[in-house]
Amino acid sequence: MKSAKQMERHFKGMSNHNRINILLYVSKQNEATLEQISSNIKTNFKNISQHTHRLVNAGLLNKKYQGLNVLHSLSPYGREIVNFIKKFKKL
Repeated sequence: MKSAKQMERHFKGMSNHNRINILLYVSKQNEATLEQISSNIKTNFKNISQHTHRLVNAGLLNKKYQGLNVLHSLSPYGREIVNFIKKFKKL
């Protein structure tokens, strides 16, 4: 069972429309680079980089280095948050 403080970390991590879009995009792709996320969400690279950094710190995204690229994927908590977002969108 998570404490309120632990849940706050995850909820603050997703509390931005760009971060929500990043989570939804990565959930569709399974893995995505910053370039792929940036071009799909139509937001500049630097902005996406900052948002993915916050999502990683919040425990919602994982990073995997592959050569010169960094692949982002959802963490288990990120998958739960995406499920919550999808359900919430339908209300």
